[in-house]
Amino acid sequence: MSKLGSYLKSKDFRKTILLAIAAVIVLSLVAFFSLDWYTRHGSGIPVPKLTGLPIDKAQSLLKEQGFGISIDSVYVADQEPGTVVEQDPDAGTNVKENRIIYLKIVKNKAPIVAIPDIIDAPYISAQATLSNFGLKIGDTTYKADIARDHVLQIRFGGEAVQPGTKIPKGSTIDLVLGDGAGASEVEIPDLVNLELDAAKFALKGSGLVLGTITWQGKITDTASVVVVAQSPIKTDSLTKAPIGTKVNVTVSQNKKP
Repeated sequence: MSKLGSYLKSKDFRKTILLAIAAVIVLSLVAFFSLDWYTRHGSGIPVPKLTGLPIDKAQSLLKEQGFGISIDSVYVADQEPGTVVEQDPDAGTNVKENRIIYLKIVKNKAPIVAIPDIIDAPYISAQATLSNFGLKIGDTTYKADIARDHVLQIRFGGEAVQPGTKIPKGSTIDLVLGDGAGASEVEIPDLVNLELDAAKFALKGSGLVLGTITWQGKITDTASVVVVAQSPIKTDSLTKAPIGTKVNVTVSQNKKP
């Protein structure tokens, strides 16, 4: 038998193997408990609840407990400026001493945004668009228009404003919407010097009705007469009439050149 075989079967070899295994176990235990002690595994300081607190109070509380602080700001409508609205880590989380706590506070001044173009947009679409821009809808009033619940006008501070007008984010604007009933009044068309058929067509397109026809002078061809007067007639003080109003006309024979 070789010397190697004899050694492998000897007590010295077995003792050496056992000592090596014991050394590995001891080193592993030392490393495990040393790492646990170094990292303070299972220990830490709970992060206090900071949301809703003024930033100066939140800072003081964190400094007392040995935390670092990082502050960012965001505008939030209806929130007191300088108030903590977000924190990371969350309240109650166990963290090490000197850990940085990230805070987000409300800005003192609202950023400026431009009113988006929502004219002629449906109310639901306009509501979503304004919300994306950080704007709120206040009062909604209705105006006679065929486009039901579509935006006809934007108002801010009691005044009509145009899309693109810059206002503070979080502001409330009022909307004027169409009632879907159409206009209750329409423009009075000018019928004078129109042939009777053309005048009838103009009245029909305006939502008005032909009333009494007065024939003036000698009429030899009823198909060739022109309007020489009308009532009501469009003036500086009267430009519109209710839908369905009868318009009386006076016609005379059209003299061909």
